[in-house]
Amino acid sequence: MLILCFALIAALVAEDQLIKLYIVRNFAECRGALRNYWTFSIGGFDVFSITHIRNDGAGWSILGGQTVFLTVITAAVLVAVFAYMFIKRRSIGKAEYISLCLISAGGIGNLIDRVRMLVEGTDVFRGVIDYIKLDFINYPVFNFADCCVVVGAILFCIVMLFGEAKNSKAKKAAKKAEAEDEQV
Repeated sequence: MLILCFALIAALVAEDQLIKLYIVRNFAECRGALRNYWTFSIGGFDVFSITHIRNDGAGWSILGGQTVFLTVITAAVLVAVFAYMFIKRRSIGKAEYISLCLISAGGIGNLIDRVRMLVEGTDVFRGVIDYIKLDFINYPVFNFADCCVVVGAILFCIVMLFGEAKNSKAKKAAKKAEAEDEQV
C-alpha cells in the first residue's frame, strides 16, 4: 500500500507543478489589482476565475515573508506524516492513506515553490504560485496543492471521527458482553 501511496503523491505533485508551470508561462503575474484570465460560469453566474499571483506566506498571506520558517514547518509536518504512515502501515485503512497522500502531495507541491524561492531569490521567484479565484465569495486565491491539503485534512478528520465512533461502539459492546458473562 505504501508504494501505491507514494505513486499517488508523485502523480499529484507532478500535476500541481505542471499546472503552475502552465500558469507561469501563459499568464502574467498580477501585482496590485487581480486580473481574471479565464472565468468559469454556470448560467451567467461566475463560479471561479484563473488569475496569477504569488504568495510568500501561508493561507491568507499569514506569515508573509517568513519563507524559511514556513519551509521548515512544512518539511517537519511532512516528515511526521511519512513517519506516521510508515509506523502505522499495517493498521491504516484506504481512506486514511488517501487523506495522508493528499496532505503530503499538497505540502510537497507548495514546499517546492518555497524552496525554489529560497534558492533562486525573491527577484526571480517571489512565492507560491496561486491561481484559482472564487468569484462567488471574497476568498483568497489558492492553488491545486492547497486543495489537496484541505480535502486531505477534511477526509482525515472524517476518518478519525468515524474510527473513534467505531472504537467506542466496539468498547461498549465488549463491556456489555463482559457484564452479561458476569451475570451468567
